[in-house]
Amino acid sequence: MDKILIGRTDKVDFPTLGFSEVDVKIDTGAYTSSIHCTHIREEENRLCCTFLDPQHPDYDGKEMIFTAYDMTAVKSSNGEVQTRYVVQANIRIFKKLFKISLTLSSREDMRFPVLLGRKFLTKKFIVDTALTDLSFNNKIHEYKDPIQE
Repeated sequence: MDKILIGRTDKVDFPTLGFSEVDVKIDTGAYTSSIHCTHIREEENRLCCTFLDPQHPDYDGKEMIFTAYDMTAVKSSNGEVQTRYVVQANIRIFKKLFKISLTLSSREDMRFPVLLGRKFLTKKFIVDTALTDLSFNNKIHEYKDPIQE
């Protein structure tokens, strides 16, 4: 498979989670991918959480429940190790659907609700930090009505 050129940021869809045009930061320094999540808790062998913030257009405050999940240790850039829950989802980027593992973390103080790390990027993408929103711009141009231009 040829590698796809991606910029430092983009907007992607998570169809299995019901989100579209979510801002993502491409982070080659991070191994795992992470999504902003709050109210994370385990109840009766189920993982319950709420994704995104009220500022995001897809935010509905609805609690999501996962029966299949895992836990992993994540080391931050300052060396701190956290144990995080991991869920599986689908991500649509550049009109292609990929499987992705997402660690759940509070990113409320961060500009981007999602980080895409090396585990997801490897063998699929080449990162050019001078570029932004390549997938999103490709998506927008696909839906334009050529008659109106």
